[in-house]
Amino acid sequence: MSSLHSDRDYAVTKSEHEWRAQLTPQEFHVLREAGTERPFSGEYEDDETVGVYACRACGAELFASETKFASHCGWPSFYTPLAGDSVEYLEDRSLPGRPRVEVRCANCGSHLGHVFEGEGYQTPTDQRFCINSISLTLRPAE
Repeated sequence: MSSLHSDRDYAVTKSEHEWRAQLTPQEFHVLREAGTERPFSGEYEDDETVGVYACRACGAELFASETKFASHCGWPSFYTPLAGDSVEYLEDRSLPGRPRVEVRCANCGSHLGHVFEGEGYQTPTDQRFCINSISLTLRPAE
């Protein structure tokens, strides 16, 4: 599997070698190769700490804990990003017959997870941002 590339210019850009030096092999696989951590294995899936979730690759703030909810899907779920421009969306057709919307950090282009809509979520947006824990770092509120 090759690393993510986009035609977009990101604020944080590094070579594949630089990303590999910064990230663990598992972090690199998820963040830079659009991998997925095993369900129910991530450190933030059930975490209820108040704070802000940032991109593990570049530190950009992505999600507020106030928008996190228990979807019981195996990954941390949020109903909206911290700011509208903090994430970007790409069409993902990697699963045959099941198109999805990939969510990436708008600051560095790292893969975060996917967003799902209209599945009956009891949230203000009727969306579920299904995000890999390994893509995030929690900054607890003071």
